[in-house]
Amino acid sequence: MHPAFSVVFFTTATGAGYGLLALLGVLGGFGIIPADFWLGFIGMGLALGLIAAGLLSSTGHLGRPERAWRAFSQWRSSWLSREGVSSVLTFIPAGLFGIGWVLLGRAGGWVAAAGLLAAIGAIATVCTTGMIYASLKPIAQWHSRFTLPGYLIFSAMTGSVLLNALLQGFALGSMMLLAACVLLTLLGWGWKLATWRYNDRLEIPTTANTATGLTGGTVRSLEWPHTEENYLLKEMGFRIARKHSARLRQITQLLAFALPVALLIAAFFLPVPFAAVLSVLAAIIQFAGMLVERWLFFAEAKHTVTLYYGR
Repeated sequence: MHPAFSVVFFTTATGAGYGLLALLGVLGGFGIIPADFWLGFIGMGLALGLIAAGLLSSTGHLGRPERAWRAFSQWRSSWLSREGVSSVLTFIPAGLFGIGWVLLGRAGGWVAAAGLLAAIGAIATVCTTGMIYASLKPIAQWHSRFTLPGYLIFSAMTGSVLLNALLQGFALGSMMLLAACVLLTLLGWGWKLATWRYNDRLEIPTTANTATGLTGGTVRSLEWPHTEENYLLKEMGFRIARKHSARLRQITQLLAFALPVALLIAAFFLPVPFAAVLSVLAAIIQFAGMLVERWLFFAEAKHTVTLYYGR
């Protein structure tokens, strides 16, 4: 599939934003994180900013962005529409939580309820995003048991690393949160390796014979459907060289997982100012690595429509 940057940025930014929002909603709403104005303002601003930037970026991949609102009407059958509906609905409890926790400096009661609803909405939205891809049967690399859990794991991973960087900056970091960030990053690393291993061994059952229903020989095209590149080939017939794929996988592992883990472990043994710097670096590097990981997620996927073009 063609890895359009608008969609790559959308899935990366919203995943991190919703992960951070869910953690703030639960931990802030129940008073585990103190209700400090600047902490809440920056934290909620970062979470909602990433979500809004990602959602706006996604419209850049639409042929007619001004008609995007029509997608909301198909929530009964479309995961894309469900994603849009859940993302908008999540802003309601998130806004109420922000008013109570950031502006009023309160926790518990209705603020905790709003924070919990915002967290549930964030998780639900990430699930709908994952299901957009997991439900696509023509793309075997996405239509697997690894896709939806992967979206949830990466959202929790990037969200927790962002939260750790935020709290470290306000001298409120904890060893428990640092340990959780390391464990979630290692979990994400293992899940990505397992996903790649599964995709590399994947035997796609569909061939030109099964697609046409013709048996008794090998189906070949006498004349290609088009004489030049068209939309389908550009969007769904994108191909990446194996050597480039291997190199980008190495970059993904280094930036998204290995370096953040090393920086976070180092933060265990350093005082607050240095731990904060390492935590912020870990968050920035991991975000860059996840952009590469998302690019590969699209570039390595193969749509069965390419059989029509002899690929």
